[in-house]
Amino acid sequence: MSSGGDKFRFHDVVKRFRAWGDFVGAVPYGSGHINDTYKVTFNMAGTQVHYLLQRINHNIFKDPRAVMDNIVRVTNHVRARLTAENVADVTRHSLCVVFTRDAQPCYQDADGNWWRMYLFVEGAQTYDTIQNERQAFEAARAYARFQNLLADLPAPRLHETIPHFHNTPVRLKALQAAVTADVCNRAVDVRPEIAFVEKRASMCGHLLDRHAKGEIPERITHNDTKLNNVMLDDATGAGVCVIDLDTVMPGLALYDFGDMVRSATAAAPEDERDLSKVRMRIEMFEPIARGYLSEARFLNPAEREELVFSGRLITLMIGMRFLTDYLQGDVYFKTKRPGHNLDRCRGQFRMVESMEQQADSMERLVLECLKR
Repeated sequence: MSSGGDKFRFHDVVKRFRAWGDFVGAVPYGSGHINDTYKVTFNMAGTQVHYLLQRINHNIFKDPRAVMDNIVRVTNHVRARLTAENVADVTRHSLCVVFTRDAQPCYQDADGNWWRMYLFVEGAQTYDTIQNERQAFEAARAYARFQNLLADLPAPRLHETIPHFHNTPVRLKALQAAVTADVCNRAVDVRPEIAFVEKRASMCGHLLDRHAKGEIPERITHNDTKLNNVMLDDATGAGVCVIDLDTVMPGLALYDFGDMVRSATAAAPEDERDLSKVRMRIEMFEPIARGYLSEARFLNPAEREELVFSGRLITLMIGMRFLTDYLQGDVYFKTKRPGHNLDRCRGQFRMVESMEQQADSMERLVLECLKR
């Protein structure tokens, strides 16, 4: 078994965790850009059981123990809230950390790799591209529900696992620095993309300005609300479990909504090269807004005002991150081909344009959802 050229002795890793049964094997699982994920099979008294094993990318998450501290606190709190609400199958509705044999939430091997294990959620799956309006509604509702369940998480404040993760002015400065340094001599090839950002630079600090004024509050947010971070039930299609909790930390609720709009309304894959296929699907925006607002009753008036804007902002920011990584030599996101990050960047910028063109229609749909 290998990933990115690294070979791991999975048997030696999994035996460190309190997993039941005899180890059978591990296969790559999912389509995440950051961590290496494996579905692990055990044989327990003649029945196959599964766990999810992940190698945490400690080049990005510099403090894996802080990441796991957040995850343990969040998942324990969510399960407690669900149990209090008499929700059935609680372990299907929240990730469950499998601790190591010495009672730790993660394990560091002799090569410095950090590993964690979860119970595998059976009978549900994730989707990279939304296939229908029901999926859009269910994913949005699941994320709003997740925020609701964490609204009363007691102190202390969660760790910021990646400082300034959605701080768009900071991301803008990072892009500008990458353009200036131009370590790979790529800036000459992306002048239109650089100009695209410069034209919209004034929008980067808008939400944080309103936060600084006390108009938009800090909340506990997921910060990576793609469709494929919600597991949907195979039988009913309902949102079952929010996953990929590495970036759960203090943030703005609008970041989560904006990233949902960015990813779930896209008519084409994130790395589509044919930009004529890339657009914001207004027909998917409506169920996202309806699903999210059906649960996100905590939003204040200022947050509601910025829902549509947040989609444009987060999409611009993600495009800036892909462009920055391209200029720096593709050191952050996993890539599968030359120019992969640039393809992703161009797709995001096309999505921004599509959102700009449909902003009035999006605002009308939000108002209709708020009236319900």
